[in-house]
Amino acid sequence: MNAITLVIGAICVLAIAYRLYGIFFTKKVLKINDDTPTPAHEKNDGKDYVPTNRWVAFGHHFAAIAAAGPLVGPILAAQFGYLPGYLWLLIGAVIGGAVHDAVVLFASMMKGGKSLSEVMREELGPVAGFCTGLAMLFIITITMAGLSMVILGALAENPWGTFAVAATIPIAMLMGIMQRVMNNLWIPTVIGIALLVAAVFYGPYIEGTWLGNILTLDKATLSIILPIYAFFAAALPVWFLLAPRDYLSSFMKIGVFIALIIGIFIINPAIQFPAIIPDFINGGGPIVAGPVWPFVSITIACGAISGFHAFVGSGTTPKMLDRWEDIRVVGFGAMLVESLVGVMALIAATVLHPGDYFAINSSPEVFQTLGMTTVDLPQLAAAVGMDLEGRTGGAVTLAVGMASVFAGVEWFSHLTRYFYQFVIMFEAVFILTAIDAGTRTARYLIQDFLGNVYKPLKKTDWIPGAIFASALACIMWGYLLNSGDIASVWALFGVSNQLMASIGLACGVTYVLKVADKRIYALTCFIPLVYLYVTVNVAGFWMVKNVYWNGAASGFNVLNGVLSCVMLALGVVIVIASAMKWKQQWQDPRFVKTIA
Repeated sequence: MNAITLVIGAICVLAIAYRLYGIFFTKKVLKINDDTPTPAHEKNDGKDYVPTNRWVAFGHHFAAIAAAGPLVGPILAAQFGYLPGYLWLLIGAVIGGAVHDAVVLFASMMKGGKSLSEVMREELGPVAGFCTGLAMLFIITITMAGLSMVILGALAENPWGTFAVAATIPIAMLMGIMQRVMNNLWIPTVIGIALLVAAVFYGPYIEGTWLGNILTLDKATLSIILPIYAFFAAALPVWFLLAPRDYLSSFMKIGVFIALIIGIFIINPAIQFPAIIPDFINGGGPIVAGPVWPFVSITIACGAISGFHAFVGSGTTPKMLDRWEDIRVVGFGAMLVESLVGVMALIAATVLHPGDYFAINSSPEVFQTLGMTTVDLPQLAAAVGMDLEGRTGGAVTLAVGMASVFAGVEWFSHLTRYFYQFVIMFEAVFILTAIDAGTRTARYLIQDFLGNVYKPLKKTDWIPGAIFASALACIMWGYLLNSGDIASVWALFGVSNQLMASIGLACGVTYVLKVADKRIYALTCFIPLVYLYVTVNVAGFWMVKNVYWNGAASGFNVLNGVLSCVMLALGVVIVIASAMKWKQQWQDPRFVKTIA
């Protein structure tokens, strides 16, 4: 199998899905039009509610949803071979992910930009609303920890990469100020891109200097710095850091993957992985402990369908859209682009020799038990100037895989080190943008949740409340970040994330029955909901039984097991409440639609 075959197939499927299914779902099912102003216009406050250019909003939304998930998930799932992940990325994104993102964004905007928990409370009642809010708070906390953990392996003891990533913060702030003052988009964009490239190329010169020594950080230090950074990012106005860096990093991500697509078309590397790896298809793998189903749909969340998108789609994005028609581009379209990113990440992993892949993604002790040997890894390590074995988490695998694709270009050998660090930077920047948006969303959730006890917290523009809620959110996910490893936390993230997607689809069924001309259109949300909800529960109980509450397992963690059980129980309550609502809608004459 050649990589170009997988790329062409993915592009064709996703393009056709956007052109046909995207228009059908937004125009026919949701009946979207621009007859009324969006919440960004109705509640314009210059801070959270801000009418935003369609492509800037796309950049923010895409950067926020497409963080580590579409990069790391497919790489970890390559343990099963390339075929299971490839099929799930395409089928999951078209049938589930794009529908989920568009309908959650639509529902939130219909309620004035309210969070999903508030939407569910108004639609399904206080019990379902409370359970949704509590589930969202659990899930966003776990998600932030899971995404942050990916950064640790990439930036630990890497002053060059740390410098390049840190430089994006003042660059984004400068862009935000320039755009605000000049009311111009392209000049700040050009300056921002130029400064980013300069930061990458200046990185080697700090090694061995006082600045390089300061930026040579271990995982423990990084795991403390990240929540502190997120606190400030969540409290700052959205235009100052969040939106400009999301927009800029979207250019980076799309640009890098366009370059990778071009490289694949020119070099056409062979996929060195088999379609299926029989040794691990039934479980027992060194990266993902469980069997291919349900765990391919749990390991690959972002890129196929992801509940984290519901936080963004009912958090910052619905407060930014200038027109209702932008839902198709920003909601439906961004998810399909993310799916292509996931396919490219899967290719970057599977063009490596399996022995090299498992050496990077397993600890040295585990790798010795697999009976494999490395093939090209020593040469790749020399080319990038770093030891690559045992750098789990997926970020390093992506950078090495992309570098190996371009190794076929003669002049590229002189730039391998720079390219590797650039890929590390754009991975880390995308994770940070998701942390920015996720922590801000967690802040909204905490203020809404605790605002029922102390009313002033309900006001998102109340500065003391914003500071308190931001600090509490960072403390919670920072604790989880410091108490696990990528194997245990990523599985917990996957289960919680897909449970959140199930809740979003349940909300979607409710809204489709409410607005669509035909009841049968509810199947657009109901079919993916059934598959995902069954998958989540099977995976959750498997992890609790075989890992979290199994004292002999390396991922033994009582807290993770308790969190899993609580979340699954909340999911049961929400699904039951949703089903009761659907029955009412189906029987109430006001909601009766034609079947044909």
